[in-house]
Amino acid sequence: MSEQSQPRVGVYLDFDNIVISRYNQLHGDGAFTRDKVRSRVSFTPGAEVTLRIQQAIVDVGAILDYAATLGPIAVSRAYADWSAPVNARHRRHLVDRAVNLTQLFPTVATLKNGADIALTIDVMEHLFRLDDLSHIVIVAGDSDYIPLVQRCKQLGRVVVGIGVSGATSSALAAACDRFVDYDSLPGVAAVAPVAAIVTKAATVKTASVAQSAASTTPAAKTAAGVTASVAKPAAKKKASPKKPPIAKPAGSAAAALDVDPSPKARKAATALLLRAMEDLGANDLEWQHAATLKSTMQQLDPTFQERALGFTQFSEFLKSRHQTVELQQASPTAPILLKVR
Repeated sequence: MSEQSQPRVGVYLDFDNIVISRYNQLHGDGAFTRDKVRSRVSFTPGAEVTLRIQQAIVDVGAILDYAATLGPIAVSRAYADWSAPVNARHRRHLVDRAVNLTQLFPTVATLKNGADIALTIDVMEHLFRLDDLSHIVIVAGDSDYIPLVQRCKQLGRVVVGIGVSGATSSALAAACDRFVDYDSLPGVAAVAPVAAIVTKAATVKTASVAQSAASTTPAAKTAAGVTASVAKPAAKKKASPKKPPIAKPAGSAAAALDVDPSPKARKAATALLLRAMEDLGANDLEWQHAATLKSTMQQLDPTFQERALGFTQFSEFLKSRHQTVELQQASPTAPILLKVR
């Protein structure tokens, strides 16, 4: 690959993998199989499963927009069984973004379609045919892609992984030069639980039916009024602890992230911060740039993302570690500098 050529990006999506992972992430482990989503051919408006599928729609635009920040996208391909309605629902979004769709029919009873093999073959072909393909973005979570990632790095390419939290192999994430959780991509909005939406709709419907029945006779109206007056406080009291979270605008620095990292994760992040500062100490500078620090942290641990710790910006993460590092900023627009206390 010529060092003077402009970096170009190849994006490869194991779409079956990401669709299933996203659905299970939102609705529970095994929900995709339990709800028989793959075999569903009709989507009844308002039905709970239909709402679940709609909420689990993968934001293709957010993935491609992120990939475009690495350089111009030269290749973009998505691998799936597009005859499955749940995948076909994404087809228009993919076509509108000029993503090449590769059809893979299931060949065995387990519905495995060989996407990993087809994707790997295409990537290797493009690496040798397109000398200026500098970045490879793999959207998947399967550990089967680790040999591909390793080979891409051996050939001098930068590998960026994108996967769904909780459904991505930690070994795959560690193998990549950089790994990003799908939820942390700019443009991916938070999702409210379907159960809360369905329950609310059912409550409204029941209330309207009860009101209609109560208006039939004075006696029924009185009885319905008494029942409603008794049931309403009880229902309100019962439902109050389980209010659905409000979806916050993605990318808003003021939006609080609904993340509760474990003490182990917080401790690991602080240890990573100190390790990166130690590595940067080799440049003999007393104060280090925050941007350089983040890059070093992600080189040491490709899975590091401040959003996974509940922070919308890296600067917020640094401020939360004020007992570990000292921050310095000449003005609100000036770069943040820091040193170990």
